[in-house]
Amino acid sequence: MKQGGIAAWNIAPLFKGLGLASMVIVFFCNSYYIMILVWGLFYLVHSLTDTLPWATCGHAWNTEQCAELFHLELCRNGSSNASAGTGPFNLSCADLASKRSPVIEFWENKVLRLSGDLSEPGEMNWQMILCLVTTWVVVYFCIWKGVKSTGKIVYFTALFPYVVLILLLVHGVTLPGALGGIVYYLKPDWSKLAEAQVWIDAGTQIFFSYAIGLGALTALGSYNRFHNNCYRDAYILAVINSSTSFFAGFVVFSVLGFMASEQGVDISKVAESGPGLAFIAYPKAVTLMPLSPLWATLFFFMLLVLGLDSQFVGVEGFITGILDLFPQPGAGSLRRELTAAVCCVVCCLIDLSMVTQGGMYVFQLFDNYSASGITLLWQAFWECVVIAWVYGADRFMDDVARMIGYRPLPFMKWCWAVVTPLVCVGIFVFHVVNYKPLTYNKTYVYPWWGDAIGWVLALSSMLCIPCTVLYKLLRCKGSLREVRAVWRGPSRLRPQPISAIL
Repeated sequence: MKQGGIAAWNIAPLFKGLGLASMVIVFFCNSYYIMILVWGLFYLVHSLTDTLPWATCGHAWNTEQCAELFHLELCRNGSSNASAGTGPFNLSCADLASKRSPVIEFWENKVLRLSGDLSEPGEMNWQMILCLVTTWVVVYFCIWKGVKSTGKIVYFTALFPYVVLILLLVHGVTLPGALGGIVYYLKPDWSKLAEAQVWIDAGTQIFFSYAIGLGALTALGSYNRFHNNCYRDAYILAVINSSTSFFAGFVVFSVLGFMASEQGVDISKVAESGPGLAFIAYPKAVTLMPLSPLWATLFFFMLLVLGLDSQFVGVEGFITGILDLFPQPGAGSLRRELTAAVCCVVCCLIDLSMVTQGGMYVFQLFDNYSASGITLLWQAFWECVVIAWVYGADRFMDDVARMIGYRPLPFMKWCWAVVTPLVCVGIFVFHVVNYKPLTYNKTYVYPWWGDAIGWVLALSSMLCIPCTVLYKLLRCKGSLREVRAVWRGPSRLRPQPISAIL
């Protein structure tokens, strides 16, 4: 249909709210996801030194509890050799519990300047504001001319991380303890399959990783030739995406295994998830390596480049959807550049709430409610239902065949009609049954009004679908047969302009 995430749902006009919901989700995602790039840029700049600032105590952001703790196995003998800002001293196991790593203090006191509560936004960090503006400027000038210019940039941003991953892996596997980390990575713990949270995390991660329900892939696909083999591309995307993630696991866990070996603890004690992996566990491991500034620079530059790739797709998907919603054929590139500028500025203004002392709490609200988990499951469920049961799975198979020259495997139709909706419903129910108030770092529990804000973020996209259906039905005039025509949309997808189709 050569349309973005909103107009593409003209195939079932009653459910055009799916397109609106995807635009809301991707807008929120663009707003908070870029903070990963901001933090990565901050770490990258601070990696360009002789000694990594998060490797030692004695800095302005360190507290009296800061201690450079290594070889923790000595604690079993009653003491542990440590080094604080004043020099070596002995710590008992009781004293050890109150000490803090310089890596954690750099993250919380220097980068986040973390306050004690969501209700305490505190001051803005001018260094983070500078990183934030710089990152949005880079994103804007990479996407302002459209997918043709962005595509050329992506040749570098998509391929360079593989070079860095290979270098990090070659170095990682030579470190002592790396094998133990890799074995821990590959050895499954089958008992975890009985935990609902594991299925929730796995399902939502796949949806988020593949950008399902965000409308971004729809926007990028709208620039393809009509006869482009989208069926083959779907398989290639899935294989490359998951294979890259699997390969990156060897890189990460070889280094975590080395860190566990150096500190004398089990690897489960050093493995983190979420931002903790990129900004606590891995930076801590790098401090133990020879030439640590070099490896830190490579890692955070790779993280920045990978993040830019994802941000390009999200912003491009949102801009394409907005421009298709208000088509003006004669407007040219200037209209696109202005739309991109407004989008970047608005998102940047929202991000200012995340560079305050309470910014991490705001970031986690967006991350847990607005563009992942329950919202993506809801979106994906309705997309499958509308394609398979409203527009018609067989009709959609015919449309794909008209594009690529042959019908996809019948397995695809059953996925759209049965398998994926059931998986989405199952994980969605798990989410609801196992819902718990949001916490930060397993210690701070969000207040009720904080969770309420999170649900407002989630419902702002989820309600687009039923509200649009209700609005269109209330405004629809005529018999039930005429109303049914609204459900069915155009009778056949053809390689024609959208005006001809409708």
